[in-house]
Amino acid sequence: MLSSLFSNSGARWATPVTPVAAAVGVLLGMAASGAAYAEISDTIHPFVSVTRSYDANLLRYADNSPVPQDQRSDYLTQTMAGVSLDQPISRQRLTGQFKVSKVAFDRFDMLDYTGKDFNADLEWHIGNNLDGHLGGAYAQSLTSFADFRQAARNLQVQQRENFDGGWRFHPSWRVRAGWSTQKFTYDLPAQQFNNRTEDYNNVGLDYIASTGSRVGLQVARAKGRYDNHFLANGQPIDDSYTQDEVKLNVQWIFSATSQFQMLAGRVERKHNYFAARDSSGLNGRGTFNWSMLRRLRMTATAWREYAAVDSNEVSNSFNKGVSLNAQWELTGKMSADFSARRERRDFIAIPGVTTFTRLDDDTKSYNAGLSYAPVTPVRLYLGAFRENRSGAASNTFRSHGVSLSARVQF
Repeated sequence: MLSSLFSNSGARWATPVTPVAAAVGVLLGMAASGAAYAEISDTIHPFVSVTRSYDANLLRYADNSPVPQDQRSDYLTQTMAGVSLDQPISRQRLTGQFKVSKVAFDRFDMLDYTGKDFNADLEWHIGNNLDGHLGGAYAQSLTSFADFRQAARNLQVQQRENFDGGWRFHPSWRVRAGWSTQKFTYDLPAQQFNNRTEDYNNVGLDYIASTGSRVGLQVARAKGRYDNHFLANGQPIDDSYTQDEVKLNVQWIFSATSQFQMLAGRVERKHNYFAARDSSGLNGRGTFNWSMLRRLRMTATAWREYAAVDSNEVSNSFNKGVSLNAQWELTGKMSADFSARRERRDFIAIPGVTTFTRLDDDTKSYNAGLSYAPVTPVRLYLGAFRENRSGAASNTFRSHGVSLSARVQF
């Protein structure tokens, strides 16, 4: 399959290379010859990359779909250019990344799009005891086909602004507060009822041990607003909600090689329409990090939380899942990674609106990759994935794929 990534296969990969792809080739050659070793500066790092991928079921067609198996796959090429920033300003620190990509599909070329991903964060300090973050982000990408399986380009734009701050009024105690807002919009008219704004406000009090471990209590309110109401049998349905949280906030350092983080507690969620969907109970996420001699790093995560669904059937779900991620530094130039994830979703549906025969699904996904840096500024990556979902017949699919990428940072 790897060789087929670069075969003709009736694809535009065999056509003359684009200027961006040509530039990437030149830069790779420069890096390999040693001409690109020097960084442009200590704070600004431009980079370029090119990725060739194969997906056996790009649109995530259901197993019972009439679409033939040989018409579900596609090859795609992504070229990307960007710059990362890490700039100390006195005691403050400004970081950010700005990148633009062009994604071209061989078979489903109506999906070709330009991706954008911009984010910045200011870590601020006032005196010795006041600190926090001020940040924002903008991202434009193709909506996942996992829940929206139409051969139509549906770009999602996500915007985020956030501010938080804390005051360490005692060596062992810190009070904090935060605010964030995220806005999601879709350009496909059939999906614009999923346009929404999510606001999150929280306050907390933490006890800080001499080891750096932290235990605290956090109270928060989340609000989701859907401005374009979904029409069911001619009746508008408002999926807006309010969610109140009281959670335990833990960051425990067992040693230099193992740490545990958790934000979990009781959550109550109420909807503006059809109160039978309201629920309450345990909600949260916990993560355990472990490393061995800095060569092997593992992260295990478990969660129970609400999430939005980009679907024509439902807007929200309650998700329970676990994941495992591992990175192994094989040599100074080569590393391997692996991840496994399983998640069950229980859909928060309104009777008579969804056509699902089951109101839950179960997704298992696996990823593995190998990274190689022949010279300092160049990194090559070979990756593979497999994803299976079971649930309602119309919501069950299987897919797998492989990708090869090259990245140069200056």
